[in-house]
Amino acid sequence: MMSQQELHGNWNQLKGALQDRWGQLTDDDLTRVRGDINQLIGLVQQKTGEARKNVETFLESAMEEGASGLQHAVESFREKADCLSETAHHQYDRAAEMFADGLENAQQTVRRRPAESVAVCFGAGLIAGAVLGLMMRNRS
Repeated sequence: MMSQQELHGNWNQLKGALQDRWGQLTDDDLTRVRGDINQLIGLVQQKTGEARKNVETFLESAMEEGASGLQHAVESFREKADCLSETAHHQYDRAAEMFADGLENAQQTVRRRPAESVAVCFGAGLIAGAVLGLMMRNRS
């Protein structure tokens, strides 16, 4: 037989299964017995005339179906997470490769034209300094 914790943990799913099987059970009825297995079984027996063993069997099978559905969802999530992880690794590898290629190109350019490279860096530094100076002056 299921425990109080199992009943409480899967209450919403179980409530739907109970109402599908025994339509005469109302939301109010089920709200009153939430979390108490003995009260739930008694309520179902009272409302439906069903034997205790049949109610217990139904509850056990409903819980097993819920666990099976949850396991399927977990497996599906795990597969998607693995796929996303693989994609992220692939994109990281591509970015690292592109960075390495860009660095190699920059190094070759500096080797071929060292004077021009220094002049470009000096000019970029002057522009960056001027922009930073203007930004700092406007803050004051």
